[in-house]
Amino acid sequence: MNEVKKIPEGMHTVTPHLVCRNAADAIEFYKKAFGAVELGRMPDPAGSGKLMHAMIRIGDSPIMMMDEYPGCTGPQDLAASPVTLHLYVEDVDASFRQAVAAGAESKAEPADMFWGDRYGVVRDPFGHFWSLATHVRDVSPQEAMEAAKKQYR
Repeated sequence: MNEVKKIPEGMHTVTPHLVCRNAADAIEFYKKAFGAVELGRMPDPAGSGKLMHAMIRIGDSPIMMMDEYPGCTGPQDLAASPVTLHLYVEDVDASFRQAVAAGAESKAEPADMFWGDRYGVVRDPFGHFWSLATHVRDVSPQEAMEAAKKQYR
């Protein structure tokens, strides 16, 4: 008898699970905006047309998804999402433009940051915030703290 892996193959210890109003549309958006690959979907067995579970992968990271259900709503019903998904990419400027072209709202244009990343933020059409970054230089914790003090005086 094979031993069952406690963490399934291809999964990480922490995996985002996004609730979206119309998860099927969100999957298509994430494909266009971030190059997501759809790994699977499970429709609601009650025949509602909703997805009770879906899985995509962006880069090496799996993301679980589902449609809104009573008692489980996405960020579109909130004034703002309290969560930001951080996505490291090879070229933040190109990835930012791709996300905006796919329908994301620019919240912060890419800029070089004191901690060593070129960094920008978008809000997707489903209410989720994504920070996009390319690491451009190594910065010690001391250098980052000094730069932060200067920037936020």
